[in-house]
Amino acid sequence: MKDKTIDYVLRTTWLAVQKMYNEEASEYGITMATGFTLLSVDPQNGTPSTSLGPKMGMEATSLSRTLKTLENKGLILREPNPDDGRSVLLKLTTAGLEKRDLSKSFVLKFNKRVAQHVDAKKLETFREVSEIIIELIQSKNIYK
Repeated sequence: MKDKTIDYVLRTTWLAVQKMYNEEASEYGITMATGFTLLSVDPQNGTPSTSLGPKMGMEATSLSRTLKTLENKGLILREPNPDDGRSVLLKLTTAGLEKRDLSKSFVLKFNKRVAQHVDAKKLETFREVSEIIIELIQSKNIYK
């Protein structure tokens, strides 16, 4: 294929970002997936386990493994949800809050570095194109 497809550019870019995050996170005993999960849990009130998957765009099976890992590492606790007896709240431990802050610093540093090298208008166009792609996929309008 002479020209790179949109899919190819998205995939290779995401794989490079994922590798970068995993390399950084591994120095602190976590992965990109665990960092992303920690960032998705409300640090003050916790997050209902049932709302975490849709919020992160993850399948239940993958999320279950990640949550089990976080629990085994002492980064989250599961507590009964006082608002809904059928679900549990995921809450961050002190260690979980520390790893969350670390993950947040990685994300902010990455965003700052990219913003230093890419014109603001180009970044806005990138965001707009990304939103259009997401809308096309969610509305199932790609292959119709």
